[in-house]
Amino acid sequence: MRILPLLLALALAAFGDVKVEKIWSDDEIKAHESGEFLRFSLYKLEGNVTGATLLIVGGVHGDEPGGYFAPSILASRYKINKGAVWVIPNLNAESIARSRRGLYGDMNRKFEKISATDRDADMVREVKKIIVDPKVDLILNLHDGHGFYRERWESAIFNPRAWGQTIVIDQKTLTDVKFGAMDEIAKRVADKMSESLKEEHHFFRVRNTETRYKDEQMQKSLTYFAVTNLKPAFAQETSKNIDALALKVEYQLRSIEEFMSVMGIEYERDFELSVKGLQAVLDNSGTLKINDKISLELTELRNILRFMPLRGGNKDRFVFDHPLGAVKPIDDRYDIFIGNKRVSSLYPQFFTDDCKLDKAAIAIDGVRVEKAIGETFEVKNEFKIEPIENVRVNVIGFSAKGTQNESAIAIAKKNMVARFSEDVRGAIYRVEFYRGDDFCGMINAKFVK
Repeated sequence: MRILPLLLALALAAFGDVKVEKIWSDDEIKAHESGEFLRFSLYKLEGNVTGATLLIVGGVHGDEPGGYFAPSILASRYKINKGAVWVIPNLNAESIARSRRGLYGDMNRKFEKISATDRDADMVREVKKIIVDPKVDLILNLHDGHGFYRERWESAIFNPRAWGQTIVIDQKTLTDVKFGAMDEIAKRVADKMSESLKEEHHFFRVRNTETRYKDEQMQKSLTYFAVTNLKPAFAQETSKNIDALALKVEYQLRSIEEFMSVMGIEYERDFELSVKGLQAVLDNSGTLKINDKISLELTELRNILRFMPLRGGNKDRFVFDHPLGAVKPIDDRYDIFIGNKRVSSLYPQFFTDDCKLDKAAIAIDGVRVEKAIGETFEVKNEFKIEPIENVRVNVIGFSAKGTQNESAIAIAKKNMVARFSEDVRGAIYRVEFYRGDDFCGMINAKFVK
């Protein structure tokens, strides 16, 4: 089974092309197809006008959702007009899907040295190459941290050992390096963040770990690796004690926007940067395409779908349009994730799929149209699939006594059994096409008012 990060074709249609790089070689992909690993992806948002390049890394810790949902939105809903923003939203993808800090130990303590047999070795090696790329001018590593940082002890939540609501630097400056005034930049960002707080105690502060002299653990971190390679780097931490994910993501994105302002990077976005606006974005899980023959709308998908026609034998290809989409094979099913949220479990029925079918003709509310395999069509009253020679039509949720081929039958929503719908609202139904034992593909019928 090949698990791929997705081209954001639909979400980015208004913004033009975004480069999505394949991080692994074919041999490395094969080595990871056992399901033990999920791959990270690199999105390159590049403006028409040249300028500085910002690298954003999210998800080094899988239990810090503010640190990976924010960059996923940046990758899918922002357009860069000047400069460039490179985004890794899901560095520790396996741990994100399990909502664990690190399945194989703390990945953010493996940048000084790492054993070749460490299961994180490939990811760490590849992100190091990206960090030291000559085009990269500044790095942000995104996190959710415990509590609220204070210079003096106030309580178990508000104290000098807390990490939440901080811009973390390893040292004040890098000499003769572009954007090397890290303390000055961090203070500017922290001050800007404090202008738009939802609660007074959410203010941001700069935390200088003085890593070289005082913190052996931080010497193993991603940001210190960057600094030792003369790359200005900052860790950005929202608080785990803020419950609302949308608010944490808002803080992360406002901070990122201020860093872009510092760097002269010009951008636009297609949503309101507010808790309400972000909640709508976070609620949209996008679409999953399977083998170019199946399309599933994930936002209101049922938590279990059975008899999903797949290939098996590690031949299935899953393509999401959400940067945090992932598939995890578990026992007799495939679990579908958006970040740390399990969206659904697919229980497969395996078929050969040598049948080649590009489209089907359908009468939708009395109007004849042609729809490509993998598409979804909307219908108000009824639809009828035109017969295709040697192809059997199976409409999941519909049954006509004594009929195996359900083409040439007018089907209305009242004829459907709601519990067989793809979605929880009972609106979307699978129309499957078969030739003998071959699965030819699927089109979705979506009933609308």
